[in-house]
Amino acid sequence: MTKPPIGGNRTGRKLGQKVKKGKLKASSRRWIERHINDPYVQRAQLEGYRARAAFKLLEIDEKHKILSGAKRIIDLGAAPGSWSQIAAKVTNSTDSDPKVVAIDFLELDPLAGVHILQLDFLDPTAPEKLMTALGGTPDLVLSDMAAPTTGHRQTDHIRTMHLCEVAAYFAIDVLGEGGHFLAKTFQGGAERELLTLLKQNFKQVIHVKPAASRAESVEMFLLAKGFKGRKPGAASLYDSGTEIDDREVADERDSVEAE
Repeated sequence: MTKPPIGGNRTGRKLGQKVKKGKLKASSRRWIERHINDPYVQRAQLEGYRARAAFKLLEIDEKHKILSGAKRIIDLGAAPGSWSQIAAKVTNSTDSDPKVVAIDFLELDPLAGVHILQLDFLDPTAPEKLMTALGGTPDLVLSDMAAPTTGHRQTDHIRTMHLCEVAAYFAIDVLGEGGHFLAKTFQGGAERELLTLLKQNFKQVIHVKPAASRAESVEMFLLAKGFKGRKPGAASLYDSGTEIDDREVADERDSVEAE
């Protein structure tokens, strides 16, 4: 069972550490202090995960069982790779028979059992390359993509929702019947059309916020469970002429752990 750290940590590191002022800006110093004192960060280091984001996925799965039985998984916006680590483990993926494909336009250090594509997901060639690399139908599409924050909440939400929408169309295009889709989003408006799309194509659509997602963060996750199957003649983002190669929208750096 995945439980949040309670009453300290198991790393031996003391919580409440301070960072010397030096030449750091006050905001940078506060961020570093929060990061090094975060029990999820310390637990990730102890358990060998590349980022604290691993526990967001594990906590969501503990309740909703989206990893159970998954044979092939696609991880969008994968850097630095903690979700792919989990995906490779649950699918028994190996380098000789990879069942997990990860994509990010940042360079990603190699992961056992994970086929990595260093490519912007908004590149028009990305969907085909992902499916070719996977070599079969995915049971689960994960997306931890988010646009770089501007400080303006509504702008950040709209930009991230664009990524979420593109990921949703991709999932609908490629998932096998009964498959699941999980994507990061931000709290706010401008998502009615996306929710309608998902409800039309999945048996259950819910918002989730795992304990590992910081309480003060506007981060949420959209979970669509039980794909109903591709409808004959249904519109596809990739054959509709919609322009998706928008270079102003980029993955949030999971390695920075802004959330």
